[in-house]
Amino acid sequence: MDTPARIASKLPDVGVSIFAVMTRLANEHGALNLSQGFPDFACDPELVEAVHRHMQAGDNQYAPMPGVLALREALAAKIRRLYGAEYDPATELTVTSGATEALFDIISAFVRPGDEVVLFEPCYDAYVPVVRLNGGTPRFVTLRAPDYRIDWDQVRRLLSPRTRLLIVNSPHNPTGAILQADDLRALASALDGTGVIVLSDEVYEHIVFDGARHESLARHPALRERTCVVSSFGKTYHTTGWKVGYIAAPQALTAEIQRVHQFVTFATNTPAQHAYAEFTRRRAHYDDLAAFYQEKRDRFLALLEGSRFTPVPSRGTYFQILDYSAISGEGDAAFAMRLLKEHGVASIPTSAFLYNSEAPRVLRFCFAKKDETLEQAAARLRAV
Repeated sequence: MDTPARIASKLPDVGVSIFAVMTRLANEHGALNLSQGFPDFACDPELVEAVHRHMQAGDNQYAPMPGVLALREALAAKIRRLYGAEYDPATELTVTSGATEALFDIISAFVRPGDEVVLFEPCYDAYVPVVRLNGGTPRFVTLRAPDYRIDWDQVRRLLSPRTRLLIVNSPHNPTGAILQADDLRALASALDGTGVIVLSDEVYEHIVFDGARHESLARHPALRERTCVVSSFGKTYHTTGWKVGYIAAPQALTAEIQRVHQFVTFATNTPAQHAYAEFTRRRAHYDDLAAFYQEKRDRFLALLEGSRFTPVPSRGTYFQILDYSAISGEGDAAFAMRLLKEHGVASIPTSAFLYNSEAPRVLRFCFAKKDETLEQAAARLRAV
């Protein structure tokens, strides 16, 4: 009789992603899915037509490993216009199969066993498992409600000779907080004289509200030279299922990232890259995106008036944190499950983004939805 293989998991405490779990449960229970962060409305039909046109034209084979050059050139022009930063399309931009691959490539390129990585919790759930897979040790700074601002003194105390990487995310998932200009100055000051590399997750870069400016780390020369900026076409063009993202980083960092990228996916969907190149050269969509989503945020909040939920300010992303402490003393995972099963609205408990601190009584809701979806969800939430 054969002896079954003995498997020692590299991630023994990691289960199925909370996003997959809540979406599955929403489907099973017929709940409105305000959990996973994807729109329930269509992307621009011209973008779909552009992909089709490039398929018909024969753009169906492997793209160059760093990405279609026309797309990298369009990205370099966009970044220059928005942030005043120069990136060489040939050596400093990499197109990836989604921002999640970009995160994996960067962390894997730079984190070695024994290295420490500074993270700000609650943090997106893709960061910590990849740090651990590469033998790194996460070190956490906790962001506190309601403003979720960074305590830079705590950051300085955490930095050590073993710190290899620091990960920031703005606009921030799940809280909707944003970095401000003084945060960039504080970060630059804290890292001055160190060899720490920064991963800046900016996938919601075009979704910043109330007249605020997105403070990309690409804007700040001292930070730019040590930073890998990650962004996502899926978030910008309502096409999360196409899974295309990119990394902008100085040449020396990009060379190391591409050593990993070439053995993860090698290249990303070719006709989609050509279509995104066309759309990236158009300014209207991403220039108008913040106003589009601010209108949805404000509509959702207006619809919630009269409920017992208390909104926490959302300054960016397409997520809204709601405090339910006036309704229940339950933990967030238990309350989220009851909300889904008994009231038909799926959300995300922020405990899924926490590792080192207790979760507050808040849930994350996605408002990248049709008006009728938001109206139905708000009616159910008002009844809780």
